[in-house]
Amino acid sequence: MSNAHPSFRDSVDRMFSQAASLMKLPPGLEEKIRVCNSTYTVRFGVRLRGAIHTFTGYRSVHSEHMEPVKGGIRYAMSVNQDEVEALAALMTYKCALVEVPFGGSKGGLRINPRDWDEDELERITRRFTYELSRRSLISPSQNVPAPDMGTGEREMAWMADAYKRLHPDDINAKACVTGKPVTIGGISGRVEATGRGVQYAVREFFRHPDALKRAGIEGPLSSKRVVVQGLGNVGYHAAKFLSEEDGCAIVTVVEYNGSVHNPDGLDIVALKKHITETGGVENFPGASFRPAGLDALEDECDILIPAAVESVITAENAPRIQAKLIIEAANGPITSDGDEVLKKRGVVVIPDMYANAGGVTVSYFEWVKNLSQISLGRMERRYEEHRNRLLISEIERLSSDSGLAWTMTEGFKEAYLHGADEIELVRSGLDDTMRDNYRKMQEVWFDDERVTDLRTAAYVVAIRRIANVYGSLGL
Repeated sequence: MSNAHPSFRDSVDRMFSQAASLMKLPPGLEEKIRVCNSTYTVRFGVRLRGAIHTFTGYRSVHSEHMEPVKGGIRYAMSVNQDEVEALAALMTYKCALVEVPFGGSKGGLRINPRDWDEDELERITRRFTYELSRRSLISPSQNVPAPDMGTGEREMAWMADAYKRLHPDDINAKACVTGKPVTIGGISGRVEATGRGVQYAVREFFRHPDALKRAGIEGPLSSKRVVVQGLGNVGYHAAKFLSEEDGCAIVTVVEYNGSVHNPDGLDIVALKKHITETGGVENFPGASFRPAGLDALEDECDILIPAAVESVITAENAPRIQAKLIIEAANGPITSDGDEVLKKRGVVVIPDMYANAGGVTVSYFEWVKNLSQISLGRMERRYEEHRNRLLISEIERLSSDSGLAWTMTEGFKEAYLHGADEIELVRSGLDDTMRDNYRKMQEVWFDDERVTDLRTAAYVVAIRRIANVYGSLGL
């Protein structure tokens, strides 16, 4: 990418400053909210393959206005201090926006996971956990990591176990990380959470005719064609849910080795299986293939979902984007200069700090579950079923005694009698979070004429909430 484009960190700072300039903050508070509190850089050695290999890791804490602080850990060779600090800042604003009571943090390890086998990765992860634990940079009460690019349930399980071994007397040890397997204290629906949140964000946008009018969109969600960049965990689940449950046609999928296109819509589950088996999208049946490149982001569509890495839409390619609506499923996929071009063209962007907040929202549910030591719904599910059964029985008795011969719609009785289990409660809580906080963003977007886009509105809402916390603390 050309050096003319702002870095990810510069983009985050510019977007923050643009929103803060519209607010009357006390002297010095804007800078206090913007700057990163601390960043720890660790270099540690692990004996592997007959030699000691040295790894560099980071854990950045952006804001402790609420604790614990929260943020993922990514494994990638691109990890550096600037990126980690920018992502930590974004976590602060994201948590404030969706009213999750965490400060912002982020971590990373400069490593290519594909270079190491599972046993070696486990040893590296456990040593990294030890280094973080020594400085309270992993802790249920102070700093709670989660999966990110290059990490998943497996790495979180290793980290949770390593932390427990270091702190055997901590009854809340499971809450030291989120995104764990369900078998060791994870929560149902966490793997799908960010993609599910993207779906709920799109659904909520389509419930508001005035917002659709601003984007120049007509017709229901079911009629829309979608381009998705990145079929990792987030992109896959967003594409799967939007196609299977909302009737969208996913016409193009962009991956690192190229893109595939089908004007009638791609079978996302089959495509994911093909990628897993072959390592890429090439030769996927029933689709045209183009070699690597981001040109496919410019395909004709209604909705574009960049769900891979930051800074893929810049001032250079933004004029050619054909989508009327962009959902930032990834962190920072649009640079600040690209964002300005899109705004001038009238393209509506649902910003990352809202659109991909499903992950941290469900991580919050998991953290609460770990602290309470009980699964969601366990106490009330059967009671709820019992109450519903009483009501159905009484209706059936009245129908029989009165000779009315009422009949219930097919499937209604079974659905009504079913008490909500954990994943249904998680989805309900996530849906409520996405609906409620979209409306608060839109209120600022529509009511303040100085706010011309949803991203600025999101920052205004988030900064206002953080400022109110600092005000309550007397700072």
